Formats: sequence, structure tokens, C-alpha cells
Amino acid sequence: MEKEKKYTVIAGCGRLGASIAGKLSDEKKDVMILDCDKTAFRKLPYSYGGLTMTAGATDIEKLTAANLKEASVFLAVTDYDCVNICAAQIAKKVFQIPKVVARIYDEEKTELVKSMGIDTICPSELSEKEISNYIEIGGMKHVG
Repeated sequence: MEKEKKYTVIAGCGRLGASIAGKLSDEKKDVMILDCDKTAFRKLPYSYGGLTMTAGATDIEKLTAANLKEASVFLAVTDYDCVNICAAQIAKKVFQIPKVVARIYDEEKTELVKSMGIDTICPSELSEKEISNYIEIGGMKHVG
């Protein structure tokens, strides 16, 4: 019987990547976070018990060394849309990771990325939805 993969790889150790990695680590999940800047790992919580690797998000040799073929989830959350798109494509096509998510800042790119079978998170879309929900539920009553 094949062992189910339960390994998350996160490309980008900014605030979002470090926060997600910390939460997964606290939940005792197997997690590896990659960043091309080794000083970025200082953003990880003190309690972080996962792995780190200094590597570019699109460096196939390093991704292979990070054991991406065993990952069940890949998150591309660097600050650069193009890097996130390329890294997500590599994770999906080369390593056949079932769940791949790319953070995309430019809303116009999200449909293209989704058409590749890659899920997207777009901060501006999420903000718009939250603000609309806030207004709809009457959150603005106290203004003025």
C-alpha cells in the first residue's frame, strides 16, 4: 500500500510564507520553506520545526533536492507573479504535485494561471470581497 503524501513545500519566506509555514509546523505537519535569501528565514516563528532551504523557487535541481516529488501541496508565495507562475507550473507539470497554489498580485493574470490547473490567491480580490462583505453586513454604520 502506497503511503499518502503529506508534505507541503512553500516557495517564499516573506510574511505570508513564514506565517503559513509556522502554522503548519505548529500543527505537526511536514513542511519545507524555500527562499533565495537565507536571511528571510528569520521571519519564521521561533517554534518553527520544519525544514528550510536556500533556493530559488524555479531551480529544478534544488526543488528535486527538496524532495518535491513527495509533496502533496506546493505554495508559491514570493513577491513576484512571474516567479510564482513559473514555480507553480514546475510543481504541477514536472513534479505532479496535486495541490498547487500561486499568489498573484495582478488580477489580469489569474484566469491564465487557473487555466493551467493552478489555484490562485489574489490579495486585491480577497480585499475587495472582505470590504464588500463588511459593507453588506452593516459594518459601516459607525462611520461619520
